[in-house]
Amino acid sequence: MTESKRGSFFDRLRRATAADADEPEEEAGPMSPAPKKKEEDDSRPEPAKPAPPAPPPEAPEPNKEHERESDEQPEEEAGPTAPDPDKGKSQASAAQKQRSWFAQLTAGLSRTSNSLTENLAGVLTKRKLDAETLDELEEALIRADLGVAMAERIRGAIAGGRYETGLTEDDVRAVLAEEVARVLAPVAEPFALDENAKPHVILVVGVNGTGKTTTIGKLGHQFARDGKTVMLAAADTFRAAAIDQLKVWGARAGAAVVAKDVGADPAGVAYEALERAKAEGADVLLIDTAGRLQNKGDLMGELAKIVRVLKKLDANAPHSVMLVLDATTGQNAISQVQTFQEIAGVTNLVVTKLDGTARGGILVAIAERFGLPINAVGVGEGIEDFEPFDAHDFARAIAGAGRENDVAA
Repeated sequence: MTESKRGSFFDRLRRATAADADEPEEEAGPMSPAPKKKEEDDSRPEPAKPAPPAPPPEAPEPNKEHERESDEQPEEEAGPTAPDPDKGKSQASAAQKQRSWFAQLTAGLSRTSNSLTENLAGVLTKRKLDAETLDELEEALIRADLGVAMAERIRGAIAGGRYETGLTEDDVRAVLAEEVARVLAPVAEPFALDENAKPHVILVVGVNGTGKTTTIGKLGHQFARDGKTVMLAAADTFRAAAIDQLKVWGARAGAAVVAKDVGADPAGVAYEALERAKAEGADVLLIDTAGRLQNKGDLMGELAKIVRVLKKLDANAPHSVMLVLDATTGQNAISQVQTFQEIAGVTNLVVTKLDGTARGGILVAIAERFGLPINAVGVGEGIEDFEPFDAHDFARAIAGAGRENDVAA
């Protein structure tokens, strides 16, 4: 991202994290399976009977604390030979916003960093770096959810260093930040649409309660802001709340929403949405899905059917399968990635609720194990709270190794 764009987001992020979210979270927890139905013909889902159109949901008032404030500064008069004052002011403003972003990111990940500090405190009491100290250090890093592979890498890096006067906490944090950034940098990728796909179909998957619907709303808003025509499909038909929430986000993002009644065939919703998106020339189609992992067999069949019917209209659809993960689940997030990889062939990751969790290290373990592109990190409930993931800022924040005046380095 450009520094100016990133700067404006950082400023919004500071305000977003300071305010309470006005959007309710998706309800987590087990869902009752849908009643059994007759086996349906996959060749084309039976069209639903036309229903009288429902009035569009009223979008909630935007939170004024999320509104962008003007970054413009009053112009200063300059003489004929004076240098351009705007250039210096814009550079100073960008640097200030970048420092502010790092401060907010560090605050958001403070629980993760503090947890790591507690794990390291008992290890770094020895003056000499010996095998026992290295073993204890490795165990402390594993307890911080960084994963075995990362713990071994950091141990090796520290063992190969020179610490004649003893190992300090700052030494460990510096190595940790460097190694974490090295793992995350290759997978930190902003989401990019395939310009040859019209529409670009994004199947959004994940366990209920991770923030799938909210992520879809933010993505839809981002695409619409970039001049794209967006359509949303409410294929999580087992929860009325999911359908209603997607309609609200669609109204906020200015995106059309294809939805049916609760209990409708999810594949039928997806099929109808892709038909309509193609007919209306939409650029992007985002499909919300259910996430009832306690009934893995039914979920696998449901998602497989959605993919089959989409391919009847576009052999390459879905073009992206985006998994939304809740960082607060810790090590369970790894099993979620593995399961949805098997079920749907995940191509992209979005990680939510990293701010305020003591388990932020799990993102490092996921990156090391799966190597999937991480497009964004959830940092709030505001519609603008969605930006490309920055590996280096995240690494320094989780390690507690950086300072605001280091950001520009």
